[in-house]
Amino acid sequence: MRTAALLFLAACALQAQNATQAGRFHVEHPTLHNLGFEWLIEGDANRNATVEVRFRKAGTGAWRPALPLLRIGGERVFRDRESMNYIVPQGFAGSILQLEEATSYECELTLRDPDGVSGQAQRTVTVATRAEPKPFRGGRVLHVYPADHVGAKQEPSFIGLKAAYYGEGRGDWTAVRMKKAQPGDTILVHAGLYRPERYNYVDPLSAPFTGSWSLSLKGTAEKPITIQGAGDGEAIFDGAGNAKLFDVMASHHHIFEGLTFRNTEVAIFAGEKEVMGAVGLTVRNCRFEDIGVGVWTESAESRDFYIADNLFLGREDRMRLIGWNQAGMRTAGIYPSHQLRSFFAVKVYGPGHVIAHNAIAYFHDGICISTYGPPDADPERRASAIDIYNNDVHLSNDDFIESDGGAHNIRVYQNRGVNAAHNGYSAQPMFGGPVYFMRNLLYHTGGGGAFKFSAAPAGILAYHNTFISEQTARDGYSNTHFRNNLFMGKDVPDRGVMNWANATANYSSDYNGFRPNRNVSKQYNFLAPGADWKSFATLAELRAATGQEAHGIEVDYDIFERMAPPDLARRHRVYHAMDLNFQLRAGSRAVDAGVALPTVNDGFTGKAPDLGALEKGAPAPHYGPRWITWAPFYR
Repeated sequence: MRTAALLFLAACALQAQNATQAGRFHVEHPTLHNLGFEWLIEGDANRNATVEVRFRKAGTGAWRPALPLLRIGGERVFRDRESMNYIVPQGFAGSILQLEEATSYECELTLRDPDGVSGQAQRTVTVATRAEPKPFRGGRVLHVYPADHVGAKQEPSFIGLKAAYYGEGRGDWTAVRMKKAQPGDTILVHAGLYRPERYNYVDPLSAPFTGSWSLSLKGTAEKPITIQGAGDGEAIFDGAGNAKLFDVMASHHHIFEGLTFRNTEVAIFAGEKEVMGAVGLTVRNCRFEDIGVGVWTESAESRDFYIADNLFLGREDRMRLIGWNQAGMRTAGIYPSHQLRSFFAVKVYGPGHVIAHNAIAYFHDGICISTYGPPDADPERRASAIDIYNNDVHLSNDDFIESDGGAHNIRVYQNRGVNAAHNGYSAQPMFGGPVYFMRNLLYHTGGGGAFKFSAAPAGILAYHNTFISEQTARDGYSNTHFRNNLFMGKDVPDRGVMNWANATANYSSDYNGFRPNRNVSKQYNFLAPGADWKSFATLAELRAATGQEAHGIEVDYDIFERMAPPDLARRHRVYHAMDLNFQLRAGSRAVDAGVALPTVNDGFTGKAPDLGALEKGAPAPHYGPRWITWAPFYR
């Protein structure tokens, strides 16, 4: 009897550990086209709980399925050099994808567990996607002119931005701000050169000594403060080689539009870690050239940026792909490391940012999330609900896009990257995820590979990417799932086409296409937790040994209408997107070879979704600014 009682108590304890207790439910900042959710739990030790998601436009009758939330928790994210060690909390996170802008949706999320659920097991919320920020049309219009302007002026008129934004004042009097701009004001910057005279005590542009403008006023979402080119010619803010052109980290709801920023290390600085961050910053239809950094925030208090349709031109070598190395190393070949004259075009932290339709060239990195370290316990102070899409990145001396430092619901999709010296798309690390890498294109990664997964990232969903590159990451990564991708080997000597470095037992890979490298025996390399690396010459051998890629296929470059790998003998060569054709050939093995994923590939054109980023017969995405119909800066 005693033994039976002990066994009963043990079974009850195990049941309690396996059952799920629903915890805090958090709706993340909506973006223009996506909604994100986080749901903490306790229990579910056997990880068989699920969260099903469905949605509909508010007020309509038909529900649509979305991807289930990703089960996260228990993964260790670490990097010894910085003494960083983080354990992902137990829970679920995920997104409803590809929604309409400025639209309300009813969202129903249902937590299920065969071992039982306690607490509120179903959440129904109505959430609206954001609208693209617009200038307020009922406010004052203030006209700004350069100091050397000749001719008529529209009134009220001001010499330089500071006079319109804060009021007149030069020298010591710059701190006197008696006529501040108001929420809803539009400041029209007329054509001309706005270049501060740094050492002129009474500089007419009112930016003495530092040559910087610090903007700290507070607009609102409904009444932003807009600083906009007047449309009568190019309005150029030139930093004269200064460190920082604009500091807006104390501002709320500012729009910069139709302006040129140049000749500065940092064009727009928008937040310092543990100090302050900007809110609701919009930078749209602007040109950045001869800069070290375009738009930059490191603050967890920054939120809801919209960085779209801009052209960012850095200072790096335009004729060759060099890469970087530590001092004294020459592993990049005949050229030394690049000089890091331009670090990145955009870097953000905090929730709710949208970085879309930008063209970026000649930087170390293209677009980054700050490698901030472990996220705050407050979900309002994390890198979450960030969308990076339809950007065109050309010639990065490190990586195209880095999601490094993201917490939950980072969405990197429909981007095109050509020429990266090291790797294409990075998660170094990801603190639980998911990060969605979807429908991205990649060509020519120098000596690197498709993804950079290091510092033990956790929570990666890779769907429908076309990579003319191998997947080379060998550092352990957790909770990673591959579907409908194309990994195309470039015949790099002694390199396989695919590495799976699974640090935990939660992983999956299926319905992917692989082009093996010729004359390589260790083609598919697989690491299971607690085991040694195993290598396989064929996909069939991998499938038999691991159970992965039950529907995966091997392909070659004839699946494309016209595509060839980069020339390995010319590692430093620069290729151009306009010369590349990623479209699949009708009837090829990659057509109709994928699996349906709700909200990811709805509306596919054949019997099943195609592999890779571009669905045969579907309209091609527009990469880069929507006002550029081709890419003149690539030549």
